[in-house]
Amino acid sequence: MNEEKELSQLRDQIDGLDQKIQQLINDRANCAKQVADVKQRHSRGEKIQFYRPEREAQVLRRVMGRNDGPIANEDMARLFREIMSMCLALEEPLKVAYLGPQGTFTQAAALKHFGHSVVCESQVSIGDVFREVESGAVNYGVVPVENSTEGVVTHTLDSFAQSSLQICGEVALRIHHHFLVKKELMKEMLTKKEITRVYSHPQSLAQCRQWLDTHWSQLERIPVSSNAEAARRASQEEGAAAIAGDVAAELYGMSVQSNSIEDMPDNTTRFLIIGREETQESGSDKTSIMVSSRNQPGALYYALEPFHEADVSLTRIETRPSRNGVWNYNFFIDFEGHSNSSGIQAVLAKVGASASDLKILGSYPKAVM
Repeated sequence: MNEEKELSQLRDQIDGLDQKIQQLINDRANCAKQVADVKQRHSRGEKIQFYRPEREAQVLRRVMGRNDGPIANEDMARLFREIMSMCLALEEPLKVAYLGPQGTFTQAAALKHFGHSVVCESQVSIGDVFREVESGAVNYGVVPVENSTEGVVTHTLDSFAQSSLQICGEVALRIHHHFLVKKELMKEMLTKKEITRVYSHPQSLAQCRQWLDTHWSQLERIPVSSNAEAARRASQEEGAAAIAGDVAAELYGMSVQSNSIEDMPDNTTRFLIIGREETQESGSDKTSIMVSSRNQPGALYYALEPFHEADVSLTRIETRPSRNGVWNYNFFIDFEGHSNSSGIQAVLAKVGASASDLKILGSYPKAVM
């Protein structure tokens, strides 16, 4: 058999598979519409929750568990995430608020978690994201909470202290920063005199500090509200560069002069999904709580001792000053397990007995991708 005939047979086979895949996707979409119909019939006038975080996490885990290649597990999960996003949009198009402007890593986290069939709405501040969700103007919000290099995002923790919203999901996003310049500057060899300043978010400047010290130590480093805003300014000003990601570079027509300039190659930011409803158990969950302590010796010890006794794994501990008195503190604690399980309920009862206040911020599926 010659090459052309062999390739022709394989292409015919691919065309046949494509037809079957397309039909199966539409069959799944019809099932999703039937799910919506069933929920409507049995709602009894109550608000329907079409998006179920625990259900989607379970589906994605099964996709990765049964995958036998050659496509990588996470790539296969991303493909199913988009199929699920399209199907969910047939039930109810979700509105998701994120820390903007357009082109930020927070928007990228929102799309990674919900897929591209949601309606993303940019907000100026983390507080605005919380307010949009609380008011019901959007279904969910996405906010950054911590970075593996620079630590916690304090505005997010402080917002939880004043909010009744629930954490219903998390997203871990690998962060790659690029040094961006105008496209016309890339046509010839870029000289040190052509760039005098660089814009970026304060955390991004910190995450690229060593690279800047080595390669562009003479630049004025100007912090702005977001990396997308940095790219926008640099695209409009002479002598300016920006540190931002791929989406911002494409959005504002900037060229990548140097890529992946972050000092830590495994630089990762964790984002939280916030909503108004509690999330049920998915089988592999986390819980976040806020413990308010009195100003007394051993306050942190008494908050953590019940977890040790019950052999519950803690994944994060942060401390923030409380607004309810000088030298009083709030402890933000993440741990493995769901607050509805009997073992975790017993632990939380002991924690609450020694604290001035205990607030469950939410139980939610661990990040799948």
